[in-house]
Amino acid sequence: MAARRPRGHNPERRMSLGEHLIEARRRLTFAGIGILAGGIGGWFLAEFVWDALRLPILEIAQDHDATINYDSIMGAFSIRMQIAVVVGIVISSPIWLYQVFAFLAPGLTRNEKKYVFGFFFSAVPMFLGGVLAGWIIFPRIVEFMAQFVPQEDASFYNANYYLDFVLKLVLATGVAFVMPVFLVLLNFGGVIRGMTILKGWRWAILAIVAFTALATPAADVVSMLLLALPLSVLYFATVGITVWHDRVVDKRVPADIEV
Repeated sequence: MAARRPRGHNPERRMSLGEHLIEARRRLTFAGIGILAGGIGGWFLAEFVWDALRLPILEIAQDHDATINYDSIMGAFSIRMQIAVVVGIVISSPIWLYQVFAFLAPGLTRNEKKYVFGFFFSAVPMFLGGVLAGWIIFPRIVEFMAQFVPQEDASFYNANYYLDFVLKLVLATGVAFVMPVFLVLLNFGGVIRGMTILKGWRWAILAIVAFTALATPAADVVSMLLLALPLSVLYFATVGITVWHDRVVDKRVPADIEV
């Protein structure tokens, strides 16, 4: 790797494109191993997770007939596999998030690299918090949509469709909660300034509303607000941190020039 070359040949220790690709493959391998190990644990937790996911259906069944339907021989096995993979992604989030930040770290200066671990330790709870938010919201969506089913009719929920809806919501919310951390990282790396992020606040709010509308297809205003409000707070918190950082850097630059 370029980082091991003598400084005389590469004083800035920059990596070539090929070395970047090798490093990306190495980080992806570590992340994949972590997810695989988490998935093995997720396999044994899948039954408990599925029992928790079907609770909204049991609530609906108290008012009218409602059940989860497996429409194929492999349906139950497929459900367990999907749950194991997603649980593996959640469990191994410290591993693959670290690999992401470790891959981006070489693009930062020596002084900025000290913030990488701060970003990492922020990203993990943010991701898990987003997953928790999605987990809390999904029963509201399911129960809200069930209100449109007439009392005399029965609800047969396709197991794969139901699980796919819940898992996508949970993972998408988790990723959305991590995005502000990456914006801060890009700012500390000098890629984007805080005022640039602030100037796009209207588009950011529109994107947040669009995301919450897609993530909560029930069009339940309460569920949308439960997602949109924390995302909006995180966005403006990101603006505050990046603007503060830019001011600190701008004050430091003239002093460096005079020296």
